[in-house]
Amino acid sequence: MLTILGFSMVVCFMYLIMSKRMSALTALILIPVLFAIMGGFLHGLGGMMLDGIKTLAPTGVMLTFSILYFGIMIDAGLFDPLVKFILKLVKGDPLKVLVGTAVLTLLVSLDGDSSTTYMIAVAAFLPLYRKLGMNILMMTCLVNLASGIMNLSPWGGPTARAAAALRVDALDIFVPMIPAMLMGCTSLIMMAIYFGLKERKRLGAIHVGDHYESNVSLGNGSAAECDENRRPKMFWPNLLLTTLLLVLLVIGIMPIQVLFMLGFAFAVLLNYPQLDKQKERIGAHAANVLAVTSLIFAAGIFTGILSGTGMVDAMAKSLLAVIPPSFGPYLAVFTAIISLPFTFFMSNDAFYFGILPVIAQTAAGFGISAEEIARASIVGQPFHLLSPLVPSLYLLVGLAKVDIGDHQKFSIKWGIIASMALLAGGLLFGAFPFYH
Repeated sequence: MLTILGFSMVVCFMYLIMSKRMSALTALILIPVLFAIMGGFLHGLGGMMLDGIKTLAPTGVMLTFSILYFGIMIDAGLFDPLVKFILKLVKGDPLKVLVGTAVLTLLVSLDGDSSTTYMIAVAAFLPLYRKLGMNILMMTCLVNLASGIMNLSPWGGPTARAAAALRVDALDIFVPMIPAMLMGCTSLIMMAIYFGLKERKRLGAIHVGDHYESNVSLGNGSAAECDENRRPKMFWPNLLLTTLLLVLLVIGIMPIQVLFMLGFAFAVLLNYPQLDKQKERIGAHAANVLAVTSLIFAAGIFTGILSGTGMVDAMAKSLLAVIPPSFGPYLAVFTAIISLPFTFFMSNDAFYFGILPVIAQTAAGFGISAEEIARASIVGQPFHLLSPLVPSLYLLVGLAKVDIGDHQKFSIKWGIIASMALLAGGLLFGAFPFYH
């Protein structure tokens, strides 16, 4: 019953937001509550919801202050030189713009943090897509998938979780997967070329003009307001502060929430020492903060009920129960394939700490090592980042101002292709076996 209830809840939620019958915010709150009551979990429902909110509270804090930090940096003009440089390279050609989006996002994603990647990539590219009249869903798709591919680094969440769950070294998982990641990156570039050819056919090459290239403005408000907020003399201090922040994030010297809070405090004092100007800049970004953080806490209710009712465990056990004994030698490939739906319908924590150890223990009986199972388990990460249970997804669609249902409908098939490229690379270069 719990399995049916769990899958029905997720399918109902996806249908409602993709068909735009409900907003993601209201669906995240009401749908799980309705299904929990239908399952007889009225007693203790409040505690489950609060547990879920508490779990995602640190993410909400991180996103709040990261949006404010990068918002201040955009206002001050930190990313203007980057956008101008891109404009000079692409010269209004949609093909070059989309390939540039993929390449730069892959490089930015090396820090392993999706939220940071989304903020930098959207700040750099969104004005250009709007100026050229390009499909913004193509941008969000490439940015989303690029982050999923590069998130397989040892300091990224999935690899670290798999290593901890199976008690193996993260580098032993990562290094053999490098060729597969290169294949994933190649597939992303091919997607960008395909998108670019379609947009070039639709729009042609548009001359954006030297005036636009030299006067490009990121940020809120009119061009005049953006110019008023610029702090060109603070470019190098801002670049130094941002570089230091990213280095500290990678090192992990403090929790990411604390680092962004400190970074924001320094950034706003550095660029806007006047109190009234600080209030004005914070107010200008309040809408973005509210749009994202409200969804984060609503997602806490969804995940809290999914976990608290036991639906996640039931869904996992039911799927594992259908594996026939003859399928044992193919468990590595099986793990890679099921990592797509499993990590889409549940959190990474639930998959890596709840399901993966069971699969690894079973696979050991067929001579498949824990490292091989761990490598196979991270194949689904590009697809995973499209899940409505991933908090950073709401940041991406919020910054790009696109509907989450539209983004998912456009990107899901491309997410499957990116994950299949990782699967093919893993098999081709021996990261995990097809049959053992």
